[in-house]
Amino acid sequence: MIASLSLILLCQLIGEVFVRGLGLPMPGPVVGLLLLLLLLSARDRFGVLARGPLHHDGVENASRGLLAHLSLLFVPAGVGVVQKLDLIAAHGIAITAVLAISVVVTLLVTVTTFLVASRLLARGRNAP
Repeated sequence: MIASLSLILLCQLIGEVFVRGLGLPMPGPVVGLLLLLLLLSARDRFGVLARGPLHHDGVENASRGLLAHLSLLFVPAGVGVVQKLDLIAAHGIAITAVLAISVVVTLLVTVTTFLVASRLLARGRNAP
């Protein structure tokens, strides 16, 4: 379990170093997650890599443990909100409006992306 958690955190660290080193405009943990995905895909294709934390669903079990306690990761964000209650009181309506608009825009973009992707996939299946 410790080795699997270490592998997850190592992938995140490598992603963070990669992004900061190249000055990329994306979060380092996203790159780390892609690296972990590549490692897990390679493990499934090549049995040689199924050693240590990649052996016998170790990473998957560690991930389930993290997800079981995911709510604890929101505590620092909640403390930050409580510390800035004066700003929320002063700009609450604007914050609420921006959140509502961003949710609607995100939903519209997601639905549009899904519709375009499903049409392209349907065309690919129907093509001779």
